[in-house]
Amino acid sequence: MIAPVSLPTIVLTAGLGTRLDPITRVVAKAAVPMAGKTLVERVLGWLRREGIDDVVLNLHHRPESITAIVGDGSDLGLRVRYSWERVLLGSAGGPKLALTLWPELTGECLIVNGDTLTDLALAPLIDAHRTSGARATLAVVRNVRPNHYNGIRANAERVVTEFVAKGHTDETWHFVGVQVVDPDVFNRVPAGEPAETVAGLYRDMARGSLGSVMIWPVDAPFLDVGTPADYLAAVLNLAGTDVVIEGDSVVDPSAVLSRSVVWSGARVGAGARLTDCVVLSGAEVPAGATATGSVIAR
Repeated sequence: MIAPVSLPTIVLTAGLGTRLDPITRVVAKAAVPMAGKTLVERVLGWLRREGIDDVVLNLHHRPESITAIVGDGSDLGLRVRYSWERVLLGSAGGPKLALTLWPELTGECLIVNGDTLTDLALAPLIDAHRTSGARATLAVVRNVRPNHYNGIRANAERVVTEFVAKGHTDETWHFVGVQVVDPDVFNRVPAGEPAETVAGLYRDMARGSLGSVMIWPVDAPFLDVGTPADYLAAVLNLAGTDVVIEGDSVVDPSAVLSRSVVWSGARVGAGARLTDCVVLSGAEVPAGATATGSVIAR
């Protein structure tokens, strides 16, 4: 068994979460409750269990909803700092700015998307990166929903040959949002300008220098929190139940709920009937109301 290795780690939490709208009008995507803990708490808890102890979160949209949960990270057993983006810098521009918080960094770093949940083992991924000679190594699973997710083509040696848009029909890999990267790959990204990895930097690297971007297939659960439907499915999956009632929410005993989540601070009145719904903090569902497939906000 490969021993855990701690790397400087960036968790990407700055995004607007537009696909998760209207939930992300209330909180940043990373701050959504997920069956007793927020998404960011679950991501950071997994990192801590894997031996990570020094983390930077990038911030832009609804930053207060994240900092109020995480603080300096001490309650989670981590050192947490923040990289503030006045302009949203993207999946390549964001890490370039965040890396300035480690001015002496010479080795690789870990970058994790703040909107996905997995518990993959990090040590084998880190070891694979170090022994392969790659500049970026992406953790992947089989892409079983190519109509929903973009794909990665790679050869038998795990070398990335192409990134393809969703809607393809051939067999590809799906990037689960965890990667080990040599920081100097971001040198080619203009400072302070938005830039993307898969849709820009890594695409160009794969085309220009075969072997610079590689995949690491993993056999680990992966929960996406991209859309309200994805979010609802992920929460119910984590809870292992049909209904999740968070914190101090109040649900009248006569209300009938199915496949629904009620956030802390929400109220559901007598006789209300909710199916496939998310009730956000501060919302009040009137007595006798009926809703299906809805996000209910104040």
